[in-house]
Amino acid sequence: MTPVPPRPSRSRRRAGLAALAALALALPTPLAAPPTPAAAAVALQEVMFVGNNWDGTADVIRSRGDYAKLGRINVIPDREARLREIYLNPIKLAYFLGIRQGPGEGHDQFVDDMYTTPDGTALVASRPSFADVVSIDLATGAIRWRFPVSGYRADHMAVSPDGTRVAVSASTSNTVHVLDIRTGAQLGSFGTGDKPHENIFTRDNRLWNMSIGEVNTDLDAPWLDWTKGDRRITVADATTYQVVKVIDMRERLDAAGRRDLSDAVRPAVFTPDGSRLYFQVSFFNGLVEYDVAADRITRVATLPKNPATSEDRTTWVNDSRHHGLSVSPDGSRLCVAGTMDDYATVVDRATLLPGTLVPASKPYWATVSGDGRDCVISESGADQVTAINFATGQKVASVAVGDHPQRVRIGHLPAGWTPPPAG
Repeated sequence: MTPVPPRPSRSRRRAGLAALAALALALPTPLAAPPTPAAAAVALQEVMFVGNNWDGTADVIRSRGDYAKLGRINVIPDREARLREIYLNPIKLAYFLGIRQGPGEGHDQFVDDMYTTPDGTALVASRPSFADVVSIDLATGAIRWRFPVSGYRADHMAVSPDGTRVAVSASTSNTVHVLDIRTGAQLGSFGTGDKPHENIFTRDNRLWNMSIGEVNTDLDAPWLDWTKGDRRITVADATTYQVVKVIDMRERLDAAGRRDLSDAVRPAVFTPDGSRLYFQVSFFNGLVEYDVAADRITRVATLPKNPATSEDRTTWVNDSRHHGLSVSPDGSRLCVAGTMDDYATVVDRATLLPGTLVPASKPYWATVSGDGRDCVISESGADQVTAINFATGQKVASVAVGDHPQRVRIGHLPAGWTPPPAG
């Protein structure tokens, strides 16, 4: 894998943030719900988990209000054992170092995605550099089970609406594994396009996977798009795990007159009624609207650029331009993380026009607060999460977290929980 070139200097990025602050324009769920607590004697509290990818930790914060920090989980308590295993296997070592120099931007990727079990006693997390999924006991910090994925890297996950199953992308084997969230037993799997990424369970008993292709090369010129591999959406039955549909967005984008856009679908969200899918694609500062029933792209919105962002596409991390998308519970607004443009904004879904551009440092994900009022973004360049009110489009809080926060997920813990001893 080719190392990601250096990003613009801090002074240049600060200038860009200042320009955005001055710009600050007000121009003119997933369908899978968070795990619901199983009937149990122990009362549960709703919280938010922030995965600190380069640290190998997950911060626990309040899911609404002041987003105060409640504790931290070590997601790599078995680090020494895993490293010993990797260093004794030349092939595993080659991939481990490749992940560090490629998608890891010079760092190991120790936690990508995470969900809690329905009873709130364990955190299930995917660990890219260790190519596995683990269940961490939230009382003791010990590993309950470990599932090595096929191939050499684990990526995004999704949890089923009832919270009992978790799907994980095995990005180097073009496979999605579906696991029992309590035991780690594999329930099924299916093949995907190249480099499976985002997963979404839907309430019509489907599991959608988006493959992004090869994002770690410098072959980023538009005419070299064909080198990025087979990118497609794969839809599987969520009971049998048989593929029921393949959607080639290249055909749909071309039909909509957007041959200029990549068909590598990045973060994506459905409207609450499931009728529309909104998604981001590689190299694009904007989003695409897809009518699910009509099977066609209906609108494309281009969002503002940061004047300090380089136009050299090889400097954009993992082919991202914008990476992070969420939808308000009523479906009226979208929240966009403008990753390489260093802002986040709330977009009116009726007009697809952005609101205030909230300066943010390399925002990498967007989710919804527990009360549905705010969009919560991870600022991976500033090691913090920031909440932006859906109604006003204004920043309401920021909380410091660990090194390079990425995925942010709602979860549940026993009331009165205290973090396990650091280890």
